[in-house]
Amino acid sequence: MADTTSTEDSSRLFHDALRTFGFDDGTLRPLTRLNRRATPGFETKNGKSKSKSAGKQRFQNNTERLEELQELFFANAQAAGSKRSVLLLFQGMDTSGKGSTIKRILGCMDPQGVQQVGFKKPTDEELQHDFLWRIRKHTPQPGEIAIFDRSHYEDVLVHRVDKLASPSELKRRYGAIRQFEKDLANDETTVLKIMLHISPEEQYERLSDRLDRHDKRWKFSPADIDSREQWDEYMEAYQIAIEETDKKHAPWFVIPADRKWYARLAVQGLLIETLESMTLEWPAASFDIEEQRRRLDASR
Repeated sequence: MADTTSTEDSSRLFHDALRTFGFDDGTLRPLTRLNRRATPGFETKNGKSKSKSAGKQRFQNNTERLEELQELFFANAQAAGSKRSVLLLFQGMDTSGKGSTIKRILGCMDPQGVQQVGFKKPTDEELQHDFLWRIRKHTPQPGEIAIFDRSHYEDVLVHRVDKLASPSELKRRYGAIRQFEKDLANDETTVLKIMLHISPEEQYERLSDRLDRHDKRWKFSPADIDSREQWDEYMEAYQIAIEETDKKHAPWFVIPADRKWYARLAVQGLLIETLESMTLEWPAASFDIEEQRRRLDASR
């Protein structure tokens, strides 16, 4: 049987804290008014953020638990016929920490049970199809955790800001996304949608760091400045997209990301809570254990 002993981040601590942070009774709070240095779910009793060192230690302490849960999740699909899967998708402005957060989360996972996909500008082939075509090819298989670095939401964010789609087409896409994610949920895929939410001040510091450091300049693109100059338009696009597509079966979590260590801890906590809520057990053997032991001993 699986060890269901609670960890510090078990139950729904981060889930509930982040939903309260981003939403007021189910209604998305104005994104521009949210404190992007907040640490919901990781605060002292008087509401102050716990320390960076404490957060990093918590993350490290939870790594073994996440490793166990991911193996348990994969084992149930491989040996017990479970159809469950998880889709964890990331959105956020440039330098919000999508790639580095994914890198830290993946560090303890078995690669055979994980699929990581980064969605960049559509290829010529992809442009010949509906915007969800390239996404559907990478939806998770049973027992798999799929992690998307950007996603189908680019087609209602970038396309809204740059006016690459008409209002009627954007409306159609919101509806298509809602149906797509509902279909995923009906197929036993747990959908977690993450917005890593940074402030323009923090983004300035991170972009400046990329320009200053020779080992980080490769990450910089002049297009980052173009998007930065459209900050208000992007915040409006995110506000609308989240309001249009936040559903119980496919919830959004707005994670304040000015503190990188906290954003990583929050995502890790959400994933642990999600897997623990499934109350999985190790699959029973589908063979006679004693018979196989006798065969093994006879082979010495």
